[in-house]
Amino acid sequence: MNHGNYDSEPNQQINWHLIRMIWPYLMEYRSRVLLALGFLILAKVGSVAGPFILKHIVDALDSEKSQIIAAPIALVFAYGLARFANVLFGELRDTIFGRVTERAMRKIGLEVFQHLHNLDLDFHLNRRTGGLSRDIERGTTGISFLMRFFVFNIVPTFIEIFMVVGIFLFNYGWGFALITLVAVILYTGYSVVATEWRTKFVREANMADSASNTRAVDSLLNFETVKYFTNEEFEAKRYDYELEKWELARRKNRLSLFSLNGGQALIIALAMTSMMWLAAHRVAAGSMTIGDFVLINAFMIQLFMPLNFLGFVYREIKGSMANIEKMLQLLDVRPSVNDKAQAPELQPATANIEFRDVSFFYRPDREILRGVSFSIDSGEKVAVVGASGAGKSTLVKLLFRFYDLTGGTITIDGIDISEVSKHSLRQAIGIVPQDTVLFNDSVFENVRYGNPEASDAEVTEAIRLAHLDDFISQLPDGHRTMVGERGLKLSGGEKQRVAIARTILKRSPILVFDEATSSLDSKSEQAILKALREVAKGHTSLVIAHRLSTIIDADKIVVLDQGQVVEQGTHEQLLELRGHYAELWFTQQKEQQKAIAT
Repeated sequence: MNHGNYDSEPNQQINWHLIRMIWPYLMEYRSRVLLALGFLILAKVGSVAGPFILKHIVDALDSEKSQIIAAPIALVFAYGLARFANVLFGELRDTIFGRVTERAMRKIGLEVFQHLHNLDLDFHLNRRTGGLSRDIERGTTGISFLMRFFVFNIVPTFIEIFMVVGIFLFNYGWGFALITLVAVILYTGYSVVATEWRTKFVREANMADSASNTRAVDSLLNFETVKYFTNEEFEAKRYDYELEKWELARRKNRLSLFSLNGGQALIIALAMTSMMWLAAHRVAAGSMTIGDFVLINAFMIQLFMPLNFLGFVYREIKGSMANIEKMLQLLDVRPSVNDKAQAPELQPATANIEFRDVSFFYRPDREILRGVSFSIDSGEKVAVVGASGAGKSTLVKLLFRFYDLTGGTITIDGIDISEVSKHSLRQAIGIVPQDTVLFNDSVFENVRYGNPEASDAEVTEAIRLAHLDDFISQLPDGHRTMVGERGLKLSGGEKQRVAIARTILKRSPILVFDEATSSLDSKSEQAILKALREVAKGHTSLVIAHRLSTIIDADKIVVLDQGQVVEQGTHEQLLELRGHYAELWFTQQKEQQKAIAT
């Protein structure tokens, strides 16, 4: 899978895949779309009728009888009714079609969200959270714009153009029709060429916007680190550097917009002047009435208003395309870890785990695991230890199938985990990670995350079993206390207890403890270890450990060194071997004694 494509430049052509993507949403609500189109036609009828009524009003006022009749009242009311009908039917059209665009935005937004959760860990380790959220937001907004204006502005505007050209040709001759047609062609051609030219400036502005937002979000997420190193000014300079690029891109964008609008205004002005000169000449010659002059003027104003808007719509569609392409590129990213067709659900009976000749690498030139083999029998607690970089945590990622193996197999109850669905595999495994990240919600709801369907009583029981009661009772709002973004308001030990309560609530037959106490002080560590032992009873457990004192009670200890299993056995057996484990053990004991002495 090539994640690099996500950051590539979107092309300048209209992406027809996007139209194919939107079409099913239009068809799902075809009755609403047809009703909206009906109101569109009625609005256009009202729009075209207006200038004709205005002509008759002016001609009636200009006649000799105008001294007797103050104003043709019926025509005035008819004109007002035509104008009102045009606006009313337009509003009804937008209101009815609004449901279609809103539902499409919702469904496409959900599709992107679900797709992101289906992508593998590698994508999320390399993503830019702030820029990603901006791309999705701009993409869904762009789709709404495209659906609404493509259907109800571009097509109707061209319909109105042909209607007006036909009226001019039939009623006033080829001169008026030709000026109108030439003006429309020039205006449309100039808009397309100029918009193509300035799309790159829109894209540059978007990229600069995403980059500055990414920088801001990244800095704020690491607020504590910034404070630790007093790097506020450094962060501000980096953010201002991104904002400077954004400012420059926006300036180019604005100047190119000025060129586009200026050229469009010149074409409209020349067309209007030519039409008015020709109409005035005809009125002076007596071949046209003042009412005809007013009608032509009204039609030209009425025509160029949507045509001017058409220029805006085309610009926005090109801008939207540039925005949406980022989101489409996201949807085109395919996960490298996939379920096989009709993969069965994993239903572990005894929860025996076996790693058989497992090999894995992120890059071929740097192998992480080589021929790793060990087993965990039902109800056993097996610990994996080794120096940093030995590949311990990689085993956890492979067991959860965040990555596929390079070689060998991992089986649960004799079933290869690559043969079953990822969802059922991960459902069967509970984990207490090294770094527990919590949602910005209450303590109670963070525990319930282990099983969103759990009742309040079940959540309360999990809290009790994880020994969270005393801690929660001291909080100002009890279990309703908010934990802050990523759980920043809680200490490491408190977050680990929440993780334990979550795992209890999940009720998985297999438990994984990934260096769950490595960042805790001795007192917290002992309390957490006691809770972990209680939780692990009756479960098949895999423990990734840094501090060997935490796993001396394990049924088996597997020692990894540079991605290979070098020793296996109980704590006592491994000490007798006087190999890697014994060396690690005595080194840690000396460090502990030094720490106590100081």
